[in-house]
Amino acid sequence: MRNEMKDAKTIDLSRRNLLKGTVAALIAGVAAPAFPLLAHAHAAATAAGKPKVLIIYYSRTGNTREIANQIHRGVDGDIFEIHTVKHYPDDYEALKKVAKEELATEYKPALKTTIENIRAYDVIFIGYPIWWGTFPAPVRAFLAENDLSKKTVAPFCTHLGSRLGRSVRDISMLCQKSTIQDGLAIWGSDAKDAQKEVSGWLHRLGMNE
Repeated sequence: MRNEMKDAKTIDLSRRNLLKGTVAALIAGVAAPAFPLLAHAHAAATAAGKPKVLIIYYSRTGNTREIANQIHRGVDGDIFEIHTVKHYPDDYEALKKVAKEELATEYKPALKTTIENIRAYDVIFIGYPIWWGTFPAPVRAFLAENDLSKKTVAPFCTHLGSRLGRSVRDISMLCQKSTIQDGLAIWGSDAKDAQKEVSGWLHRLGMNE
């Protein structure tokens, strides 16, 4: 009888331990972000466990700049605007022609400034307007000049109807050793009133609680 009671206690303790482990696993699952952004970033972050964030963007009309600033207010970090040495045409039709030629030749315009400490960042937001279905040449030049290996990259864009186009796929091809997140697409005309969409996206990435 004592052995049976001992066995029963052992089984009961095992069940309790199993239950505790299951509950702990469930809690951990609930606490984890929907995307692997923080999981990847934390692995490379400082001992404090907070990833260092950079928001990099190219903006011709100011719409993408508006979204970049909204992201900056949501996640803090550093913010950097890409500027080209050569000015793009102000006329929209002329710009379309130039952008199409640059896309066909994979042209990389000279940039005015560079980021010397890119390795210090764990999470990099990359913003741009959509030109001919993807990111413009200044972003291509930035990606060519900077090694984003082992970084977590979160693309965002403004557009006139094509949403992200193939830009996320193209970024993935140029950043094959990076962790690429699902991107955010905002209509250019809605940029100033996109706080709710931006906040929701950041929350899904686990970047604002």
